[in-house]
Amino acid sequence: MAKAWGGFRSLWNKLGSRPIIRLMVFLSTTCRNKSGPWLPLYHGLTLLLFAALACVLITFAQEPSDERPSATPSDVFARVITNLKKSETLLDEYERTHRVEKRRMANDPNPWNTTVWRLFPTGPSMDKVVISVDGKATNSETYRGELEKLEKYLIWAAQDGTATKEAYARAERKRKERFDLMDATHHAFRFTLEGKEMRADRILLRYSMEPNPEYRPTSRTTVLFTRVRGTIWIDEQSSQLAKVDGSVTEDFSIALFLAKVYKGSHFMQERYEVAPGVWEPTFEQYDFDGRKFGVPFSIHERTFYFDYKRVGPPKEAVEVVRAELSKLEPNQSPR
Repeated sequence: MAKAWGGFRSLWNKLGSRPIIRLMVFLSTTCRNKSGPWLPLYHGLTLLLFAALACVLITFAQEPSDERPSATPSDVFARVITNLKKSETLLDEYERTHRVEKRRMANDPNPWNTTVWRLFPTGPSMDKVVISVDGKATNSETYRGELEKLEKYLIWAAQDGTATKEAYARAERKRKERFDLMDATHHAFRFTLEGKEMRADRILLRYSMEPNPEYRPTSRTTVLFTRVRGTIWIDEQSSQLAKVDGSVTEDFSIALFLAKVYKGSHFMQERYEVAPGVWEPTFEQYDFDGRKFGVPFSIHERTFYFDYKRVGPPKEAVEVVRAELSKLEPNQSPR
């Protein structure tokens, strides 16, 4: 099992951010690995839906706010694009805690499974270290070993060797694919300004979003844009996304019709300013229903991101890890 998963992870990394290809690999992997029948489909759907979210976040500029009459649609669009790309780029220098709660039904008060990771940026990739639900290392020696491996990788990532340059180049190509998707799909939705809301002391502009009937999908991934609608909230002062809430309006098939997502499936994301000028996701929720290979499935997950801390590029981040290693004692909290 571990060997098969390791091989799959290697293939996954090579495929980059192409959702349909990833989903097909997931589905084919599930055929060979019956121990995890729903995990592949979930991750494929996650990639597809958040590809749509990326479009949502950048395309609200088609309906410029009447609160900013001096700004042209092009001006607003440029700001949103810049903010989104900046947010993703900044994640390369921020560690955070990632908590996933799985529920059998969307309205279940308690999760049946909870997993917590420490996500640590390592230059061309992201390291995941499992910790307990209370934020402590599940095993002090295992945790120390994970930190030592992280330290070695950061040292490698800070070097200027050929292999390091190739790793950064691959990561940059994947990012460019995501940015190109944002730039290319801004005609997928139409937005209507509905009003304003307060969130704490911030003013949010609320927009309804509906598929643009004139939009013509150019790939299997972008077909999804024609079957999603919902609402987005934009921070008025910063032109940053604060929240998006969407639902699937029609059943749609994916992965060469091997799976189908049903109408009514729902997703939501909230974003906050986690550091001055830095807006990142803090909460996501997925409630998907459908079928795969003719078998019904139901996925209900809530994901929390917190404890954002800047650790910098690898040359700086390695010092953060070394300082933690020097203080870490057996049975001690990891941070």
